[in-house]
Amino acid sequence: MLDLKNRAFPVRFPRSPIALVTWALLQGVSAGAQPAPADADDAPMLLRSSPLLQEEIAPATRKALPTFIQGERTFGRPDLETVVEGNAVLRRGDIVIKADRLEYYQPDDQAKARGNVHINRAGNVYEGPLLELKLDAFEGFFNEPRYHFIKNDSHGQADRADFIDDKRMVIKNATLTTCRRLPGPSWMPDWILRAATITMDNEEDVGTAEGAMLSFKGVPILPIPYLSFPLSDKRKSGFMPPTLGLDNVNGAEISVPYYWNIAPNRDATITPSVMSKRGLNLGSEFRYLEAQYSGQLRLDYMPSDKLRDSDRWGFAYGHQGTLKNAYTNSGIGLSLNLNRVSDDNYWRDFTRTSTTLTQRLLANDATLSWSNGDFSNSVRTLKWQTLQDAAAPIVPPYDRLPQLTTRYARNNINGFDYGIEADYTRFQADRVRTGQANAERVYSLLQVSRPILAAGGFLTPKLQLHVSNYQFDAPLSNGANTASRVVPTFSLDSGLVFERETSYFGKDLLQTLEPRAFYVKTPYREQNSLPNYDSGANDFNFATIYTENAFVGNDRISDSNLLTLGVTSRLLDRATGAESARFGIAQRLRFTDQNVTLPGGVPIADRLSDVLVGASVNWDSKWAFDSTVQFNPKTEQSVRSTIGARYSPGNYRTVTAAYRFQRDVSEQLDVGWQWPLNDLWGDRGRDLGAGRGQGEGRWYSVGRLNYSLNERKLVDAVIGFEYDAGCWLGRVVLERLQTSTSSATQRIMFQLEFVGFSRLGVNPLKSLKDNVPNYQYLREQTSPPSRFSNYD
Repeated sequence: MLDLKNRAFPVRFPRSPIALVTWALLQGVSAGAQPAPADADDAPMLLRSSPLLQEEIAPATRKALPTFIQGERTFGRPDLETVVEGNAVLRRGDIVIKADRLEYYQPDDQAKARGNVHINRAGNVYEGPLLELKLDAFEGFFNEPRYHFIKNDSHGQADRADFIDDKRMVIKNATLTTCRRLPGPSWMPDWILRAATITMDNEEDVGTAEGAMLSFKGVPILPIPYLSFPLSDKRKSGFMPPTLGLDNVNGAEISVPYYWNIAPNRDATITPSVMSKRGLNLGSEFRYLEAQYSGQLRLDYMPSDKLRDSDRWGFAYGHQGTLKNAYTNSGIGLSLNLNRVSDDNYWRDFTRTSTTLTQRLLANDATLSWSNGDFSNSVRTLKWQTLQDAAAPIVPPYDRLPQLTTRYARNNINGFDYGIEADYTRFQADRVRTGQANAERVYSLLQVSRPILAAGGFLTPKLQLHVSNYQFDAPLSNGANTASRVVPTFSLDSGLVFERETSYFGKDLLQTLEPRAFYVKTPYREQNSLPNYDSGANDFNFATIYTENAFVGNDRISDSNLLTLGVTSRLLDRATGAESARFGIAQRLRFTDQNVTLPGGVPIADRLSDVLVGASVNWDSKWAFDSTVQFNPKTEQSVRSTIGARYSPGNYRTVTAAYRFQRDVSEQLDVGWQWPLNDLWGDRGRDLGAGRGQGEGRWYSVGRLNYSLNERKLVDAVIGFEYDAGCWLGRVVLERLQTSTSSATQRIMFQLEFVGFSRLGVNPLKSLKDNVPNYQYLREQTSPPSRFSNYD
């Protein structure tokens, strides 16, 4: 063995691999260990980071690395050249060269290898008959190489490989594929890229091919004069693979996106599309990310849409950031959410461009917020664009131009919690559509509470005072131009917690019993004559049944004299503390009628509310069950029910089902799944991720169905099939999205993915990820490959 970086001398006897490894280990121990004290046996072991397993070796470190050589016969001249014959091996850092004959010329740091040459450089492997290489610069050439690249698990062969430096290389008359090589001289990969020249840039993680042809199953499918492809998930500028689509609105569609990697924290995507039924559409997206702010801008423009005979456009901009200043604790937060489209039918015709759940209500929202000590403040403007449908018109919500809010909160001041909130809002909307006067409203809430907490329970009395004043721009029905309201509220929240150790089905558990009582008293104040600008009924569930106000918003404060009683029992895993099961029941007892209602509502006279019953079971990682039932004790019928279950026994195996019922309104069944079809005929195979070989193909079914039992029809549907052949994936997905009571958008998406290289066709992955619960990408790489996974 020779350390050629520090000294060189001829060695005329072989070195065994065991001796080499032992020597290297001793060197590592001696270099990294600290001097042992006299009482080393009693001293604690100290662990510290080590550079021995670094994925990349720094240039300064690489120059100081020693070179080790071994073989059957070794000779040469000190400080000049060393020649090794018979099982020759040269090692330096992450470079290993093996050959029948190896020459190393020290002044030029150049190695020449002949006969069965094998080189491993940071996990990338090259094999061939002849190599000349400068080690530190990694500059040289390899004749007739076969190669395997670790980043995308690709391999191929070429006439010649030229190493430009340690990051770049050029391959002549080359092939490339990620299909796993099988034994036999007649083997051909399922897909292969042939090119006159392939350039690999590992610094940018980009490969380029010139004069290329992509073949699939022996059939040339795509001649490519020039092509760039990723070697990892690192972003790069360039044209992305074209996508093809077919649906009942756009017709046949082809898109050619161009991705512009402007900077590490900025990028843009420009997507021109041609639609056979509609014409040309230009989509664009710009994203940015800074230390103090981030944002995304999207713009779509379609001139002369043949579907509507007009120009169509859509605009969406989101921004979140902080403006530093010397007067606030954390700076001033700025939030922007701007959305505009050209016409009322845009949401129906461009279903895939909408990012909002309420497609017909587009918010244009700008908010400044800041805090200083116990105060928090905000200034907001909100203006809606309402997309009307003549068959189903909606009342537009009120714009807030502006809304000013300030809050003050102090906790645990001599055991008391204090809070003050003040809000000024100017509400504006089309009075013809709303049927109400616009107004300026000043609202304030003062509250104080005294939480009493103990290990076995809690008691929290609270006082609230709601004060509101309105200034209307037109007289109300009673002729008033102003209105005021003062409403006090008292509440008392209490609960106990009992625990006991138990076990079910062999699992050690901690069971709790948690009774809770919540009383609220709010006197009646006449409010039904006031317009309603932002109030709505609270959803009736386990979270809202223990709240003071039956309404959300500040235009209605419900009069209440009621007691809510409930009890919850939990089963907690004693080993982990995880909740294995939860069961609960709650009901309200009303002592007087609730006379404050929303416009068009009637007073509530029932003394007993509906009963809420809920259960959730997560006994193990495979099964999950959750249900909530709202039951009317008078009619002995359920008013609303939601029941859901999930079964996930492993990767790429999940089934979810949900039943949702609301009496006299809707009844729906929702089912989603991702499952290997091979399981149906007993071929369970292996989980993906270990690198399945060619010919070990597996079929997967994936989808989600939403079916209306009342209407007896399918509302929304996504159904697809995926095929994993090891080095390529095939996907076919059918999607149906309801856009009105009588129309739906239907499209078919198909994609061919060459693993580690590129994708062709319409990308259905976003649709599957958005719609199918717990969907997993096939062949998803969760961590970059390590050079030590392919170490000689």
